[in-house]
Amino acid sequence: MPDETPINPPAPATPGTPPESPSPTAMPEPGTRFDIGEEFGTAKRNLPPAKIVLTGLVIVVVVATVVSVVQRAKPQGAGSIDNVTAAEVPNQNMMLVAVNVTLHNTGNKPIWIHNIKATLKTDSGEFSDEPGSAVDFGRYFQAFPVLKEHAEPALLPETKILPGGEARGTVIVSFPVTQDAFDKRKSISVVVQPYDQPVPIVLTK
Repeated sequence: MPDETPINPPAPATPGTPPESPSPTAMPEPGTRFDIGEEFGTAKRNLPPAKIVLTGLVIVVVVATVVSVVQRAKPQGAGSIDNVTAAEVPNQNMMLVAVNVTLHNTGNKPIWIHNIKATLKTDSGEFSDEPGSAVDFGRYFQAFPVLKEHAEPALLPETKILPGGEARGTVIVSFPVTQDAFDKRKSISVVVQPYDQPVPIVLTK
């Protein structure tokens, strides 16, 4: 028989060494850099340039400022002080003052007068008073006829003024000043506060 070439048996496995198995995922080659930041991204890569962000913020601030100025509350009316008549109360260091006013409703809805106040500014200070009741007008006119010379019907709280309409009337107030101080006054104002209006109507003369 011809000589049979013996077949070398496989080398026995070394005890404790697991058999090699092909890896389903190729491992990175030695020296390959793995940066987890590349996986999840960074602010530098994902955010727009700082110049664009700042420009956007500036635009937002400018728009907000313009809107606030345009929508700033304004009085829904205007008017004027047409006449001021004063009488000194003897020995009381006090002046009774009849003020004729005209109010115009410049808005698009009716307004109702909530309250009225008059303010006098002088070199010695500022003084305010609310008008006397209309039922007292007769008594004031009897004691001080000068107040009646230019007086009109009393301008009262709860008076309704339609859009485009007007209301005229007299308010009588008192201030703790002398005739001389009143004559040298800086100004006299009538402040009319309508219902449901954040800003009063201020008339000054």
